[in-house]
Amino acid sequence: MAEPVAGSAAPPGSALTYDVGRVLAGRALRTCAHGFAGVALAIYLSQLGLDDVEIGVVLGAALFGSAVWTGVFAVIADRVGRRRLLVGTSLAMVAAYLAFAVGGPVWLLVVAALSGTLSATGTEVGPFVALEQAMLGQLEGGSGRAHLFAWYNAAGSVAAASGALLAGAPAVLLSLQGVDATRPLFLLGALFALVGALLALALSPAVEALDRRPDIARLGLHRSRRVVFELCALFAVDSLAGGFIVQSLISYYFHRRFGVGLEDLGPLFSLTALANAGSFLVAARVAERVGLLRTMVFSHLISNGLLILVPLASQFPIGAGLLILRETTSQMDVPTRQAYTMALVDSEERAAAAGLTNLARSLARAIAPPLAGLALGSSLLGLPFFLAGGLKASYDLALWARFRRVPLPRRS
Repeated sequence: MAEPVAGSAAPPGSALTYDVGRVLAGRALRTCAHGFAGVALAIYLSQLGLDDVEIGVVLGAALFGSAVWTGVFAVIADRVGRRRLLVGTSLAMVAAYLAFAVGGPVWLLVVAALSGTLSATGTEVGPFVALEQAMLGQLEGGSGRAHLFAWYNAAGSVAAASGALLAGAPAVLLSLQGVDATRPLFLLGALFALVGALLALALSPAVEALDRRPDIARLGLHRSRRVVFELCALFAVDSLAGGFIVQSLISYYFHRRFGVGLEDLGPLFSLTALANAGSFLVAARVAERVGLLRTMVFSHLISNGLLILVPLASQFPIGAGLLILRETTSQMDVPTRQAYTMALVDSEERAAAAGLTNLARSLARAIAPPLAGLALGSSLLGLPFFLAGGLKASYDLALWARFRRVPLPRRS
């Protein structure tokens, strides 16, 4: 049974419907832009004349900015106002995408990436998520149901798949090549972000926190402090590994290794996004039978084995097939990881636990792209895949060793 939340109340039905629709529409527009940016970004930076190390720095700045602003927003959102921050962040995304459409100089691209609104992964992992999840929780009225979050993530996955398909559209439809074929994508992303800002501006006060408590402990943890810190360390290792293989770098690897263009990479990453979406649904069913921890660990180990095989492929169709197959299991740990973390901690610690573990993942992920850029600049193009697969497997085994004998608390 869900626990009631003091001071929370769901808005009237019509207001709730309009607010949810605006949040979902804004999410879909942004993740569509992230979908084509995740495919095209590294290739576009290369076309602008950046070397491999500079490309890694820009991608790392995008991930680092996402982590920093996620942490900042977790502290100030309910003081400044969720709608106000969502509008401001959407406008920052407009400016960032316009900076990339202009194409430089490099310092401007780094500053724009540090806004945390540009996705190098093809998905949304920045401050938008923290704001909108809080809004949806408020609109749910503290009921504890998850159907709004399911639609929220589904909208993001489908829109990201559509965005990946759009990555090659200028080259195919307008017969453009090189920089000219990619620049329109960033202009389109700026337009999507502008519409998102207007949608955020139209949200009702129902999305704001009703009960603001400045007296809450700094970290919000007590009994579960040690467990949460251990999870932060383990999740950071997994996320560091994932930073070696963000979507932009995988796209760049296939482009360098096999000479394929966006017209081929777009459909590939559209399929991987759809495979991810399906894996979310499968994970819940599997976890009901074998448990959350087993689902997390063993599905992840399978995906890591497939990841290491990708750079061993001698032809693009084989490598692409292995990547798609890998994506059918690679995200099964996401909903199970979130559910497992929430089950381990007390109810009043859940918000802090979610914030800290996501912050640890974001910071760790930002370290790897510059290192991956060094590897891609050498003769060992496949090295990031081996590093990522090995680190992720180590994380899986360490997680299993630490928590396999830890019982989950029984809760009503």
